[in-house]
Amino acid sequence: MKDTSDRSRISGHPESSAYRRAALIEPEATCAKNTRLPLKVMMIVMDEQRVILDSLYKAISDSFDTCTILRLDSEEQRNLSNCFKKHNPVAYDRVVIFSRLKRLEPQTRLLRLIPNLVFLEHDACQNYMEESHNKGAYTRFYKAIPGCRVISSGYQVSQALRRDGVDADFVAKGFDERLIKNCHAPRDISAAFIGSIKHTVYQKRKRMLEDISNRILLRIERTNSGADYATLLNRIRVFVNADSGMHEYMIKNFEAMAAGCILLTEDQGEEENEILGFRDMENVMLYRTANEAVNKLTIISENHELGDRIAKAGEVLAWEKFTFAKIGPQIAESIAKPFRPRGNLGTLDRWYARLFHHGLLVGHSAQQ
Repeated sequence: MKDTSDRSRISGHPESSAYRRAALIEPEATCAKNTRLPLKVMMIVMDEQRVILDSLYKAISDSFDTCTILRLDSEEQRNLSNCFKKHNPVAYDRVVIFSRLKRLEPQTRLLRLIPNLVFLEHDACQNYMEESHNKGAYTRFYKAIPGCRVISSGYQVSQALRRDGVDADFVAKGFDERLIKNCHAPRDISAAFIGSIKHTVYQKRKRMLEDISNRILLRIERTNSGADYATLLNRIRVFVNADSGMHEYMIKNFEAMAAGCILLTEDQGEEENEILGFRDMENVMLYRTANEAVNKLTIISENHELGDRIAKAGEVLAWEKFTFAKIGPQIAESIAKPFRPRGNLGTLDRWYARLFHHGLLVGHSAQQ
């Protein structure tokens, strides 16, 4: 992780890109000591992803006495054994991983050995989506790793994981307050969606957005992350979103609200709305069918004052509850919670540990 302040130092092997990007982040000097959690934490995160989460990682790291962030590319994530040989997880109070299931699942045997393991999870909604090829896969994976915790960004998803026997917590998604702002510029796009509709998991989204766009003017856009995305949000009056079948609200909902758009989004259910503070026709507009979406678009096209009130209330909600600066400490609190008992390693796990990761075997014994 690039950091030019004197609070950071680069750690790890100088020949590896993963460890050139590793930064030991000391908390902000402005953060009172008694507000920090007295833990030493390792966070393994994705070096390349479409959503920029640097501010979130910083907000999490600032909540601990010490937090080492390792940014790994996709190949390095597929071979965490190398990472753990250079950064022994037993030396940390918590090991946090934010990666993709497809990269982690083949490493289940290794991950079973890691004590105090936490997964940040933004994709577990796929566990319960009929059209997803990962349906049920998240439950199988997390249940195969004794004592781990999953921090899910969906309330209903976290509840479902708990019913499936997984130690799951809920912390909502949010937005990067350093990037997303309401520029109070003229909004020349009446209604639009920004994002992907091509992936298999987004086929319901694609059908819903196409159904709406067949009845009313709706632009479906793609753009670069960062400044280009933030600029485009500020041109849109109504951000039309469709998290179809996901049972949670994706990050673009919070970004659109924070940028001052009127958010028209597919209703994810009473429980999700209640915990997030979403109120239909007050701070968001919710719909369940394309007909309802079109009707609500028609209402605010004829009543600009109502639309402005909804946009303002949504913006206030986003900035009060969903900045990364507020979400990060909530994630840190969940990371710090005591774990369920792990139980003893099985014979195959001990055999694997003796052959390849004896230090982890010692660490596991210390946790009993």
